[in-house]
Amino acid sequence: MSQSVPPLLAARGLSFTRDERPVFGPLDLDVAAGEALLVRGGNGAGKTTLLRVLAGLLEADGGTVAVSGTPVVRAMRAGTMAYLGHLPGLKADLDAARNLDFLARLQGVRATQDAERALALVGLSTHAHLPVRQMSAGQKKRLSLARLWMSPAPLWLLDEPYANLDLQGIELVNRMVRAQLDDGGAALVTTHGAYAAPPVRTRELLLERGA
Repeated sequence: MSQSVPPLLAARGLSFTRDERPVFGPLDLDVAAGEALLVRGGNGAGKTTLLRVLAGLLEADGGTVAVSGTPVVRAMRAGTMAYLGHLPGLKADLDAARNLDFLARLQGVRATQDAERALALVGLSTHAHLPVRQMSAGQKKRLSLARLWMSPAPLWLLDEPYANLDLQGIELVNRMVRAQLDDGGAALVTTHGAYAAPPVRTRELLLERGA
């Protein structure tokens, strides 16, 4: 008898409190390879907190997290999860290309990718040597997407990835998510507004404040 393949990400009984008030949980969720999980909820529902807990930036009050059936420890996260948050996570005094080169040394690079290809994908080829401090909010978001694209991590944690993007940028995110899933990866995407869903396997998780 063949054994079932464990989900790429599995959380059981995951919970988080702040100032003795529950933010979310206990929460169970699974995300399979080739699947996107859309996390919906209004402001304060815990969407960002959930992704930060999964990424290891906040410590859960209870529960477990596993990737491909293996309990997650801190040393695993950099190689298995790529987090895109509200802040760009870029060095303002470095230009776009040097930011990507610096982050590639820290996080590794997926096969066949480099800074030049990633910048072309997000439409920043002509801005490779522009310091980040001179970029617009939309350009910084595109550069963060280029960093995400270079990551070899199979699991993407995307917190409001459509913010500060025009319609072309939204379609860019959708193409990237579709390619990530086609490559056997998975994505968690938070939103409190409309979501132009790419043609991929997508499920929804609705978070309500304090529930």
